[in-house]
Order: sequence, then C-alpha cells, then structure tokens
Amino acid sequence: MYCSPGTTAFVTYEGAVQTMAIHELSALLWRERELLDVLTFKLEEEQLLLTAGKSRWLPHGTKEVEQVLEHLSKASLARTIEAAVVAETWGMPTDASLGELAAAAPEGAWSEILTAHLAALTRQTTLIKELRDSNEQYLRTAVRSTQESLADLRPTTAAGTYDAQGKTGETAGSRIFDKQF
Repeated sequence: MYCSPGTTAFVTYEGAVQTMAIHELSALLWRERELLDVLTFKLEEEQLLLTAGKSRWLPHGTKEVEQVLEHLSKASLARTIEAAVVAETWGMPTDASLGELAAAAPEGAWSEILTAHLAALTRQTTLIKELRDSNEQYLRTAVRSTQESLADLRPTTAAGTYDAQGKTGETAGSRIFDKQF
C-alpha cells in the first residue's frame, strides 16, 4: 500500500497499475487515431496525384503511405498489449475488444472515453477504406488508359491483327540500300 504525502487515502499497488494501464491505453488510442489521420491525409494526397495525372509522384506517395502503415502497425500492437493489461486488471479475458472494455469499464468516465475512441476509430477506418477503394479505381482507370494508348502506338503485329490475306501486316519497311547490288 502507498499513502500519498499529506493525505489519509491509501492506494494499493494494484490500483496504481490499473490506473496507469488505462491512462496508457487511452494515450495509445490517441496515437493510433493520429496515425489514422495521417494515413487519411496521405491517401487523399495520392488521390489528388491520380486525378491530376501526376503519376510521376505516385511512388513517393505510395512510400509515404507504407511508412504510415508501418507506424500504425507498431502502434496497434502496443495498443493491443496495453488493452490486454487493462482487460486482465478488470478481470476480463486478455483478448477483450475495445467495445467489451468500454462496456465493462468501472465507474467513471472511462466507459465514455473508450466508447468515443471506438467510434472515432470506426469512422476513420471506414473513411480510409473508401479512399483506398477510390484510389484503386483511379489506378485501374489509369492503367487501362495507358494500355489503350500504348496499343494505338504499336504496329499491327504487336496489336495481334491480320490483313485481308491473313498476314500480320508486316511490311518490309524502308531500306537504305539499293536492291540492284
């Protein structure tokens, strides 16, 4: 047990660990939300590049998205570990979801805080999925357009067409030397 100086209230070690764990979990949820905001921004940047036809910058945008996803993966792992600690201190299974933690939160504001985090994470995830799907559609359209443009530039043999005699349409082409030699 621990007694704060100047007070008569006692705090047990377990109570201190429980309080620290939930505060840490909340901080990690905020970090994850911030990373999801950055991911949303990067996906919107990518979409702007796609719609503007600035495909030369797409590798840079994709690299930035991958970096944010890496940070998000680490943050998610840290949050999962801390949520397991909170669940254990609250007498729940360590694989309890955020919604289950919110429902089982002890008296106080933690239920509302965890519910608000869950709602915000759900909204952000939905928005990110929509942006991802939209960007994927833009990419498909760009690839199809590029393929069609390239097909127009190819000679008929590359396009796989034949002439009226069943030949591929290859021509001898121009020659620099005289055939008499």
